[in-house]
Amino acid sequence: MKSRFLSVFAMLAGIALCGSAETPAEKQLELLKKDHHIIHLEGGEQGAVDTISEQELINTFYYDQFRHFQDPRAPYFMLMSKTRKYAMGIGGVVRMRGWYDWNGAMPNAGFTPYNISIPRNPTKNNWYGTTPAGTALFFSVFGRNNTYGQYQLYIEGNFSGYDSRGFKLKKAYATVNDWTLGYTTSTFQDPAAQPPTLDAQGPNSKTGSTNMLLRWMHTMKSHWVVALSVETPSSSITSKPDFYTGCSDYMPDFAGFVQYQWGSSSHVRLSGIVRGLKYRDLVSERNYRVAGWGAHASAVFTPVSPLTVYGAFLVGKGVSSLNNDLQNGAGDLIGNPNQEGRMYAPMSLGWYGAMSYHFKPNLFSTVIFGEERFLPKYNPNFDNLTYKYGLYATANVIWDITPRCEVGLEYNIGKRQNIDLQHRWADRLCFMAQFSF
Repeated sequence: MKSRFLSVFAMLAGIALCGSAETPAEKQLELLKKDHHIIHLEGGEQGAVDTISEQELINTFYYDQFRHFQDPRAPYFMLMSKTRKYAMGIGGVVRMRGWYDWNGAMPNAGFTPYNISIPRNPTKNNWYGTTPAGTALFFSVFGRNNTYGQYQLYIEGNFSGYDSRGFKLKKAYATVNDWTLGYTTSTFQDPAAQPPTLDAQGPNSKTGSTNMLLRWMHTMKSHWVVALSVETPSSSITSKPDFYTGCSDYMPDFAGFVQYQWGSSSHVRLSGIVRGLKYRDLVSERNYRVAGWGAHASAVFTPVSPLTVYGAFLVGKGVSSLNNDLQNGAGDLIGNPNQEGRMYAPMSLGWYGAMSYHFKPNLFSTVIFGEERFLPKYNPNFDNLTYKYGLYATANVIWDITPRCEVGLEYNIGKRQNIDLQHRWADRLCFMAQFSF
């Protein structure tokens, strides 16, 4: 397993070194950066970003190691101090999604192979649905202080709570130079290396976790980035009456990464995480601690100008709650059928690869394939966990009509395979329209 992981990472790193200069995606981003109106607090409106200090502040918003394709774009209107060192913006995105399922309907708005019903539910064979989930509002203050350097304060709320319309906090953090404190994306994630999808769920094998954390991240000689963080955990442990149950989290997760980057949007990253998991043996009435760990290799690069390649490989024990597909089950710790009351951290493995081709800077298509495998040491039927592996594939076309108006069409197909060899496929056609402001 270790050699397989290292060989995949080496392959990604080797291919990545063939990257080219400016890409259509980068040209699209440059057009977006120019689509801002700056209002000076002690003066009138200035319609173009035409000074170095203003351009740097706009770049600060977009140059984010944890920025995902679906994240809101910078505010259309921004307030800036007369000294041009401080800026404030209130923005958001209005996003509407619709879908049609056939060959078996998903029970939720996200396309998740784990949730494919086995056996087929005859009352949910087709499903037409819509949702405003993903519509977001955010408030951002960023600038430069003579004593403490660059800083940013960011709050984002998302309409994806109760019944997919309730408003809930998505991010709230402060960044000062190399330090970040608050509720934000885990250091173990690499959102920039996750391919563009219209479906909010994305590849079933991607990492996905938002936590309270304290992170240190430093760029060395422009090409190397290192990060370490202490994060509040949220473990998911199965329970079995009279046998075992999970205990409250007793220690933080420790995560970090090393990254090599070039250009404005290409990098190769190796991330890791260590976790402390705790459960109670109800048979012997004792508490036990189990170590969990995860390793994640990811990359995004452009081998030729119109083509962007995405890839990731994840392996670990006790990290099911950090994985997209396996978050739907309680699999960080599961029961050991050979020892009454005892539990262990099962292994999981996932990967995805994707290619995005830009026909024009504002028109592109992405194809994705991913797989997630649950690899327990013993038969997990002991805990009514029947999932063995899931397959995920997507093809989409996305068009930016204007720098702030985007539409797209996407086809998803997935498979769930159980340990008893029962399996089912599911299909979905998804469409999306959004406007950023």
